[in-house]
Amino acid sequence: MSDENSVKYDNGQIARQSRPTLEYNGVRRLPRVAIVCDYLEEGWPSMDLVADMLLDQLHHRHTTEVEAYRVCPPFRRVIGRFSSLKKQKMAFNFDRFLNRFWLYPQHLRRYRSQFDLFHVIDHSYAHLVHALPAERTIVTCNDLDAFGCLLKPQQDSRSTLFRCMTRHIWTGLQQAAFVTCISDATRNGLLQHDMLKPERTETIYLGVDPIFSHQPDPGADAEVKRLIGEEGVDRIDLLHVGSTIPRKRIDVLLNVFARVRHAFPQARLLRVGGPFQAEQMDLFRQLDLASSVVVLPFIERDVLAAVYRRAALVLQPSEAEGFGLPIAEAMACGTPVVASDLAVLREVGGRAASYCPVANIEGWSHTVINLLSERLNFPERWEKCRSDGWDHTAQFSWRTYAERMMRVYERVLAEVA
Repeated sequence: MSDENSVKYDNGQIARQSRPTLEYNGVRRLPRVAIVCDYLEEGWPSMDLVADMLLDQLHHRHTTEVEAYRVCPPFRRVIGRFSSLKKQKMAFNFDRFLNRFWLYPQHLRRYRSQFDLFHVIDHSYAHLVHALPAERTIVTCNDLDAFGCLLKPQQDSRSTLFRCMTRHIWTGLQQAAFVTCISDATRNGLLQHDMLKPERTETIYLGVDPIFSHQPDPGADAEVKRLIGEEGVDRIDLLHVGSTIPRKRIDVLLNVFARVRHAFPQARLLRVGGPFQAEQMDLFRQLDLASSVVVLPFIERDVLAAVYRRAALVLQPSEAEGFGLPIAEAMACGTPVVASDLAVLREVGGRAASYCPVANIEGWSHTVINLLSERLNFPERWEKCRSDGWDHTAQFSWRTYAERMMRVYERVLAEVA
């Protein structure tokens, strides 16, 4: 490794940059940590957020301890650029497979000696451990969803190719020097399946960006007014933030909202996180919700915070989660939450959130209607619910996340020294 200049990697772009130098071949310099990120083209904003927040904290608070760099090669479109529109999705999936399992590992192999540690932010990229020095590689496991076809084959039947691909990811995770988990529920799941030794794992909660606050932001609030209209006295906005993949149970969300509208005809449903899928659109039309659902485009975090503040309730009807960041963000903004009764969501929401059995539409509808009635008729009780939420989320800090991750880095470095 050159001790003359450090190398910064950012989506495949390399730039020279002078940095302070720990003992290495007689030269004093800091350990170099590669934060191995997802391809932006895959569209996993939660994974991108974790990488951004961790790098921001390492660059601002830990510059005397490590040199941290974002590592991700450019996403190459091989089949996609030649495909017709009809075959575009299939072409993207092929390119995604090629980039993930061939081009990304090739890229990393060139830099094995350039860094002292590698931190793979997304467990679904854990196959990259096979291309890295495993004894110097850390992986963050966000949930067990990616391993469903191995852990619950009866419920998640997949092709032989898909299972082989998943097993390659699984074995990469097992070979990592250390695995951090974003919740005890995820860590317990790994340990129950004998994937890792307890001493090689640790739970480190994600943080909430300080931008998610109950304090007003005139600029962001004005943008939300432009996007969804004025904030009327009688307006009731329910909010869902997240993707539309099956485990998010958008079907439950739509059915519950349809029932809530019978009690509160003025209610609207706001959706942030992408358009509905085909089956969800069929249900959407069936329930005749066109006039009362607003699907928002991609929005910056400050605007999302303003959307949280405008909402009466945030709904999280998922059947599985790794953490449930929207719960923490919503409560930090002073917005009460109704969530599925999952161990991981109770970890995040604590006593400040309300919980309903997964997919119990009647129970969900009853809870949401009761809470909206409380909002109208018992404002002092409602304010207490809001203040409990933002007090509870004070424990979720990106600063704490980075500090605890630094201790993991130090531990792994000490073991390979």
